[in-house]
This record gives sequence, C-alpha cells and structure tokens, in this order.
Amino acid sequence: MDIVYISDLQIETVIGIFDWEREIKQVVSLDLEMATDIRKAAQTDDIQFAINYKAIAKRVIKFVQESKFFLVERMAEEVAKLILEEFSVTWLRLRVSKPGALRGSKDVGIIIERGAKASCP
Repeated sequence: MDIVYISDLQIETVIGIFDWEREIKQVVSLDLEMATDIRKAAQTDDIQFAINYKAIAKRVIKFVQESKFFLVERMAEEVAKLILEEFSVTWLRLRVSKPGALRGSKDVGIIIERGAKASCP
C-alpha cells in the first residue's frame, strides 16, 4: 500500500458550538493520508492512474467552506465520507484541527481512519 497525502490544508468555515462561533469564520486545518497503489502511475507517468490530490483538495475546500458544523467530529466524518465516495480511495486517515481553539495549545482536533487498509501485492 502506498500513501498520497495532503498536509495542513487550511480552510475558513463556520465551526463551533458557541453563539459567537456561529457568526464568524474560523480556520480549520486538515491533514489527509489516502491509500493507493502508485505503481501504474509511476510506470506510465500518466495522471489518469494517480490520485488527483488537487481535485480532492478543491472538492474538500468547497465542501468545508459551504458547511456550518458544530463539531469537528462531524466535519471529519463528512469529509471522510465525501472522499471515499467520490474518489478512488479505499482507506484514509484524516486529521482535523482547530488552531487557537484552546488557550495555551497550538491546536486541538481529531484523527479518524475510515475504509479498508489493504496492502499492495
């Protein structure tokens, strides 16, 4: 199994449970690791056999910007579902963090894994 990743994808969105959080946009940061087999893409040097991480990033950005979640847990579940359903990804690890949400901490968040983690032959 090979991993394609996107690191520190920063997106502004409405997120949080407090009234003031519902009135502003805050930055969330996403780290994605997605399982794939890169061998055919590597052999052919052809994008059609690779995970198009730019397309995934653009889709996730659009989805998160247009959403208004209360919890990062819900955001993580919905983003994972979107990626698994719309792209050729069978497994992913997703980290969603909310920088500055907790005084004295760089960020807080959640890490989830979804799908089947298969190894390459």
